Amino acid sequence: MRLTFGTDGVRGVANSELSVELSVALGRATARVLGSDAFVVGRDTRISGPLIMSALSAGLAAEGADVIDLGVMPTPGVAATASQRDLPGAVISASHNPFPDNGVKLLGRGGTKLGDDVERAVEEELGALLTGAAQHHDLPSGAEVGTIRADPGAAGRYLDGLRASLEGRSLDGLRLVLDCANGAASDYAPRLFSSLGADVSVLCAEPDGVNINAGCGSTHPGKLQAEVVAQGADAGVALDGDADRLLAVDAAGRLVDGDQIMAMCALDLDRRGELPDSTVVATVMSNLGFRLAMEQAGVQVHETPVGDRHVLAALDANGWRLGGEQSGHVIFRHLATTGDGMLTGLQVLDLMKRSGQSLDALADVAMTRLPQELRSVRVADPTHLSEAAAVWELAAEVERSLAGRGRVLIRVSGTEPVVRVMVEADDHDAAVDAVSRLCSAVEEALGRAG
Repeated sequence: MRLTFGTDGVRGVANSELSVELSVALGRATARVLGSDAFVVGRDTRISGPLIMSALSAGLAAEGADVIDLGVMPTPGVAATASQRDLPGAVISASHNPFPDNGVKLLGRGGTKLGDDVERAVEEELGALLTGAAQHHDLPSGAEVGTIRADPGAAGRYLDGLRASLEGRSLDGLRLVLDCANGAASDYAPRLFSSLGADVSVLCAEPDGVNINAGCGSTHPGKLQAEVVAQGADAGVALDGDADRLLAVDAAGRLVDGDQIMAMCALDLDRRGELPDSTVVATVMSNLGFRLAMEQAGVQVHETPVGDRHVLAALDANGWRLGGEQSGHVIFRHLATTGDGMLTGLQVLDLMKRSGQSLDALADVAMTRLPQELRSVRVADPTHLSEAAAVWELAAEVERSLAGRGRVLIRVSGTEPVVRVMVEADDHDAAVDAVSRLCSAVEEALGRAG
């Protein structure tokens, strides 16, 4: 089987779709295309992590590249280490997916996401290796074989860099509940926030290989919302399995999503003259309320396709600082090379401290969300969505009925075999009704998944 890159690397069921053989071949293809003599590699807490990481590392080393094994580390920590060492890297993670899945995210030299052309080159070389069509060359032997070794100091350097983002300020006086999703940040996040003076209560930081994202973290924040209220905390933060995204919870237990976080941080940076061109980058999934709030504040919104890689590309191409996704991938480009959930949490809490305002007050002032209904439809073959005329005819009908007071977005997921259906409207019931009709049309056109 051959896997292809989605919006965030390759993913599949570990030891099945993402097999050991494929992982070795992917390591070899990556080493050949990127041509580096060393790579940094880390993973999340899935039971299959050591298996896939060992196979990928073996492929890299078989081509003569040294592997720096970072062990369990958040995706942004691997990216930060790659940046510090000016090396490419890889993360073994399926992010927010359930534990049977795993994946490989490749990072270019310096810790940034690979461009489309480089990913295609890796795909082509991988396909050639798997079919036996790759050009033969002599593999290294003896002292030329790549080594695999640990870097015990990497975790400390990563955490030091996060602390430095506060420029000497602390989180003293803040009471925080932290949900680590039983993922890669389970050891890192409690240490980080406690070391900066916050009074921290921790949820879901006991990974056992199979409980990552299970009823917890940014995809299941209900437990955190209840705990914040029960403890009378100032805020809660929920990470996902590889800790590159974060959602927040205010003192009343209300969810604060990526759009709201971007809005409050954009307004703060703009007030301080630290938002170049008064511009923030968002994807097509960001709530219409976010766009309206930014327009009212005089902040421009540059829109990209879904995927933090597209956000990062726009930031780098224009010298901008802030961008992200509603899901909680937020990139502070002057501080990191990729989305970092712990860094985002620090920036939100620091803003609360500096402004003297509660999280709910900051979120309410920043933007008002329009009702938005988003559902994922599992179908037999989502790749035929573009040919489903009945779906697009209904979508056009729904948009006409909204008369400029909302919008419809239907797309194939880049990380799961589903179709995403989203409707925004100024009336919640209207959004729910429209999404239900559209989901039924998608299932009828493409077939319900077995």
